[in-house]
Amino acid sequence: MTQLQFNLDIDVLKESVMNSNIEVVVKSAIVLVLNEFMEKERDEFLHVGTYERSDERRDYRNGYYERELTMSIGKLKLKVPRTRNGEFSTSVFEKYARCDQALVISMLEMVINGVSTRKVTNIVEQLCGENISKSFVSSLTQKLDPIVNDWAKRPLNTSYYPYLFVDAMYIKVREHHRVVSKAVYIATAITEKNKREILGLSVDHTENYESWSRFFQQLKSRGLQSPKLVISDAHQGLQKAIQREFIGTAWQRCNVHFKRNVIGKIPKKDSAEIRTMIKRIFEAVTIEDIRQFKDELMTRFGDETKYEKALAILDEGFEDTIQYMNYPEKVRCHIRSTNSLERLNQEVRRREKVVRVFPNTQSAFRLVGAVLMQYQESAYSVRKSLSK
Repeated sequence: MTQLQFNLDIDVLKESVMNSNIEVVVKSAIVLVLNEFMEKERDEFLHVGTYERSDERRDYRNGYYERELTMSIGKLKLKVPRTRNGEFSTSVFEKYARCDQALVISMLEMVINGVSTRKVTNIVEQLCGENISKSFVSSLTQKLDPIVNDWAKRPLNTSYYPYLFVDAMYIKVREHHRVVSKAVYIATAITEKNKREILGLSVDHTENYESWSRFFQQLKSRGLQSPKLVISDAHQGLQKAIQREFIGTAWQRCNVHFKRNVIGKIPKKDSAEIRTMIKRIFEAVTIEDIRQFKDELMTRFGDETKYEKALAILDEGFEDTIQYMNYPEKVRCHIRSTNSLERLNQEVRRREKVVRVFPNTQSAFRLVGAVLMQYQESAYSVRKSLSK
């Protein structure tokens, strides 16, 4: 861009300094600079200065019009030069539009990071001296829709995901003037290159077989191939959906949830021995040992009625909970539970608590999707790489 040389009206600037506070001084100085800059831009466009005559003249001056420019210090009212044929256009607004964009992006980041719309309006007012309504902040967040939608619909056929993790969490959404509970379905995976990735999400009604089937069908429509193993909790509708949608895929019941279910049925008094033996089962390094330790526990405590419920749970869900032992040892600790997905859910919950009740389903999808995208770019890309 051509470098323009110009002089400022120092008397006007001096008056601003003497009679105003520092905020007004800064604004006045910037207004003077930008107005003078635009004036010189028009002279350059016309190829002639004020009151000059030249055969190279391209057009004639045609006064000014006022236009506001929002910057980090607030709104500035500028005098924008015009020409008769209207071909002249200043570069000021294009150049400084990035300030507006930075402000909008900052506001969106605050919302995604769990700052309420009310707090966002207060922060913007303190920074810019401008009143921003809650409805304005809410409308800005809609700019995330195409970004989140594109991410949620991206193709999944470029990689194979041998290990799939799925879980659901509940949120409150306003619907038909009522506050209802809805389920947020989230799927993550481990690639063949041992990288964690968030595959997608869906917001649906109550957690059941039909809703889980729809979620899996959505993932398959984007190119997801049947994984080797799906890791989840023991929700019956979820288990049925996995069996139907992923033929030939094994199911791993979350090891952590399973142990809690078993131990929860054990009396606290005089139970140190059985607790130790349960711990030994799931610390075994071979599938032969893990089965042997389980048989020893069943033989040792099988006749004690106080452990009847706990042993029934252990026996019924045991094989589904040790499926991870059929896979390479280096990956077992990562696929035996849904702990990684639980941590992701906690991050979503931390942001969701600020909202409390979403105004509609789309707003819930928007915020959760934005949080997942942010988490994918930061935590998963940097810290969640699995050691080979």
